[in-house]
Amino acid sequence: MLSNTKIFDFKNTFSSLGNSFYTEIAPTQVESPSIVKFNYDLADELGLKIKNINTNILANFFSGNHIAKDSKPLAMVYAGHQFGHFVPQLGDGRAILLGEIIDKSSSRRDIQLKGSGITPYSRQGDGRAALGPVIREYIISEAMNSLGISTTRSLSIVSTGEPVYREKILPGAILTRVAYGHIRTGTFQYFAARGNFKAVKTLFDYTIKRHFPEILKSKNPYISFLEKVMDKYAELVAKWMQVGFIHGVMNTDNMAITCETIDYGPCAFMDNFEKTKVFSSIDQFGRYSYGNQPSIAQWNLARLAETLIPLIDTSSNTAIKLATNVVESFTERFKNYWLNGMRRKIGLFNEEFEDDYLIESLLEIMHENKTDFTITFRRLSNAVLNKEKENQLKKLFYNSINFENWFLKWQNRLSLEGKKQKEIINLMKSVNPSVIPRNHLVEKAISAAELNGDYSFLENLLKALANPFDEKDENDRYVTSPKPEEVVLKTFCGT
Repeated sequence: MLSNTKIFDFKNTFSSLGNSFYTEIAPTQVESPSIVKFNYDLADELGLKIKNINTNILANFFSGNHIAKDSKPLAMVYAGHQFGHFVPQLGDGRAILLGEIIDKSSSRRDIQLKGSGITPYSRQGDGRAALGPVIREYIISEAMNSLGISTTRSLSIVSTGEPVYREKILPGAILTRVAYGHIRTGTFQYFAARGNFKAVKTLFDYTIKRHFPEILKSKNPYISFLEKVMDKYAELVAKWMQVGFIHGVMNTDNMAITCETIDYGPCAFMDNFEKTKVFSSIDQFGRYSYGNQPSIAQWNLARLAETLIPLIDTSSNTAIKLATNVVESFTERFKNYWLNGMRRKIGLFNEEFEDDYLIESLLEIMHENKTDFTITFRRLSNAVLNKEKENQLKKLFYNSINFENWFLKWQNRLSLEGKKQKEIINLMKSVNPSVIPRNHLVEKAISAAELNGDYSFLENLLKALANPFDEKDENDRYVTSPKPEEVVLKTFCGT
């Protein structure tokens, strides 16, 4: 239903590419939408016109029941490697792009509904989303933003008033997702797989103009584009790992060209540190484990490079050589981002040759002792020249001799910094969060909402996650590791 109410000033540049890139389709109407959660801070950042608009009108807009007159709803088509196997056609199976807006900082942002009904790409699915996975994506995407990690954002959760049918009957919901863009590596793969390099070039030209205009005058913009994406992915994955985050499904269709973290399905933050940790219920062989994430990002980058080979140079040998050089440079670029970020986590301002060994040996000891990733680094932040805090830290390692030796080496390394104690502590506390969206906390918020319609825990958790580096007494219940009966071993795809 078209609406005269003005909330958005939509632009529709993606639709100008032509209907081979998408299918125009309206969201499916829902029975009785109601607002569960609305992100007013993000709405203000986007410059949305929501003042004096009641929640019933908002619910109708953010469920897709009402469509702005300048919106052109569409489902995007793409392909992708899923767990290493190429699927030639995927696409938005339960998501519909309403259009683009220009936010207060003059940036273009996509507004997309997830769980908004069947599309031509639903593949026997119902196009719907259950409330639980929608809450999960809202919590984790907003937490990632507060941690300073590039991510899609969540603007609203709307309850549909209708059930969805999975293993059991669940309440339905729709998420409004905001992103700088939804073009994926798989979007390029879709056209390249069909030998349609005219469409690849059209997509490339659009992507460059919209997201990377600074390389328009580059000598070889295709290589410059790969270098940009390579660098941004190296930084993104390093940041994931520095807070113990595991994406869970790094398929090429889940890798946005904007290098925002996208598609929060079976993702999770680690409690106890394990290099091979996997949470995803569908990742049976650990392809997307914590420690594999850099190599998978590089593998995905190679798949993107393959789509551009005919455009990089008229000589395929030259094109392959140029692209390979970029893909291979990922390893060193990632290492630099990783090492510099980890230096800050242990209070180092400067670079020394053995820093890599110092960091890796700490992680080995954490792995051996199964210490909590987040708590370890936060207590380390408090243990700088504080004997009481030092003893609390060492208890995490059961007073391990290996850790005792590491701790002495670390203190000696800090002495080379020439920094005051307060400077070191402030640096560490600025990068080592106190509060993260632990799996058992997310599940608690979901259970309360699904079973009792109670959103109070969700609200309180989101409030704590909005300032993850702060230490507050009221946040104590969000800081501790889960009890044995609370541990979440598996996470699932949902939205």
